[in-house]
Amino acid sequence: MEFEEVIPLTIWIIDDDLVSLFAARYGIEQLDKPYNVIDFDSAEVALKVLSDSFEGDEKFPDIILLDLVMPKMDGWEFLEKLETLPEYIKNTHVYILSAFLSTKERQRASHHPEVKGYFDKPISKRALSRIFGEKEEAK
Repeated sequence: MEFEEVIPLTIWIIDDDLVSLFAARYGIEQLDKPYNVIDFDSAEVALKVLSDSFEGDEKFPDIILLDLVMPKMDGWEFLEKLETLPEYIKNTHVYILSAFLSTKERQRASHHPEVKGYFDKPISKRALSRIFGEKEEAK
């Protein structure tokens, strides 16, 4: 009998609100799958780690859960910088998490080429199941 190696999805949560970070991480852990979750409380640090990944052997995130409202670098600026990175980052699915997503921002997110969807915070277990189901089906 041959066993297929299952490589867990790598999930990045980028949010300056520690309660939201905890809630998203907890929700992912409740899915009871072998996900590798890494959280960042600043977009600048996440971008630096991502840039450094191109030089090393680190695994790129499969999914990024991104807050829009953060000090210094907000989610929109992070997305702008993400678009300048090499083509193979395009396999990363980005989802917006926000407590204050206006109709204008929802429309902007829905038309953004890097954004696969957007969800209100705190993110529900149902929304997480949908996100990870889509990514696993795409593999």
